Formats: sequence, structure tokens, C-alpha cells
Amino acid sequence: MDPARVKALLGDVAAGRTTVDAAVDELRALPFRELAGVATVDHHRGLRLGFPEVVYGEGKTADDIAAIVVEVSGRGHAALATRVDATKAERVVALVPSARYEARARCLVVGEGPFQDRGKGVVAIVTAGTSDAPVAEEAAVTLRLYGHRTERITDVGVAGVHRTLARVDAMRAAEVVIVIAGMEGALPSLVAGLVDRPVIAVPTSVGYGASFGGLAALLGMMASCAPGVTVVNIDNGFGAAHAAAVMNRRR
Repeated sequence: MDPARVKALLGDVAAGRTTVDAAVDELRALPFRELAGVATVDHHRGLRLGFPEVVYGEGKTADDIAAIVVEVSGRGHAALATRVDATKAERVVALVPSARYEARARCLVVGEGPFQDRGKGVVAIVTAGTSDAPVAEEAAVTLRLYGHRTERITDVGVAGVHRTLARVDAMRAAEVVIVIAGMEGALPSLVAGLVDRPVIAVPTSVGYGASFGGLAALLGMMASCAPGVTVVNIDNGFGAAHAAAVMNRRR
């Protein structure tokens, strides 16, 4: 439940369209609801933070994911589950026919309505290479659900720096820039030295052995000589999208 829904509910009570008892019943589940043996769903998160709870799919069964997304979407929010593999997704969609699976992003979406722009501008999602695309897709799906427009800038890594320079104007036109890179993770430093926008760096687990599953990129981004780069965890497209949405949203 978000502030707009609470205001609408109180308005319905004031106008006599809803009884006090009915409003109390709805508000009773506002803080959280326990799904026995599965989860304690935080319905108050949307009211506190402006964004509903998102389900992390790894480690959960398909039945668990289905129960949680039904609970979240039943309270008026679009529900998002990240890190859901294709086998689990098939089972969830069978249980929740309104669910949609975004295979490359490994995300499930339930109850998505028409897009409502809540951002000050566009969030640019920049990838160093094509292999970084799944992380970019996770970020893009999250931002769309949160109500933020995105522009994709693909395969502009430092191995061909002229490609990066050719897209600098599009990055400068964005409100926030998410930069996703594996290997040595150099691209965010380059971008942050060229644009006057917040840069969120996402290391990916793309690379040969000495990249250590993304650790080399993570450390490179954290040690960036470009000031002010924000770094999220390895492969964490969702975390980058959430940070970008906070920076970009209209107050």
C-alpha cells in the first residue's frame, strides 16, 4: 500500500463510499501479513519507502514465490520477483496465470498496469558488452515497474573506447546513468569522467578466471579514480535500478 492508496481510502470513508469497518479491515493488513511457513510480507514498505517489497526468487520454491506475488499484487501493487529460473517460472505461471516471465532478466511480474511516469528524467542503462545484457534486463524491468523511463546503450566497453565516446551525449541527457561491466570493470570510471550525472556501477560475473566471478570488476569500481561513483553488488541489476529510481523520482 502506498500513500496514494491510503489517501484514496480515507477519502472514500469521508465521502461515505466506504464504511469505517471496511477501512479498518483493509488497514489491519497494512503493516505486514504472515503467510504461514512461507514469508512475512511487508505491506508497509510502499508507504514508508515509496516502493513495494520485491521477492528474491533464489532459495524459494515456485509455490512460495506464487504465494508471495499473489499477496503483494492483491494489495494494489505490481509484484516483482527477481532471480527466478525458467523451471520455477513455468510452475509459477501455471499457478498465477496473470504472471509474466521475462526470461533474459529472470524476473516474474504480476499485476503490472499502464506505465505511469514517476521520474524526473530518463535512466540510461549502459553495458560494456553483450554478455552483460541479463543484468541490464533486470535493471530495466525493475525501473519500468517503478515508473521510470530508460534508454539502453549497449556494447560500448573500453576495448573500443570510440564506441563509448559516440554515445556520451545520450548519457549526458539522462538523469542517472547505470553502467554495467564485467572483466576489469573499467567502464564506470570512464563514464563518470565524462558526464555530470550520478553514475551507478554494476560489476558482473562476466570474464575469464582472474576476474574471480566479478570480484575484480567490483574492486576496480570501488577503487575508481572518478569521484562519486556508486557501486552495487556483483550482478545486482535490481539494486542499481532501485538506487536510480530513488535518485530520479519526483518528490
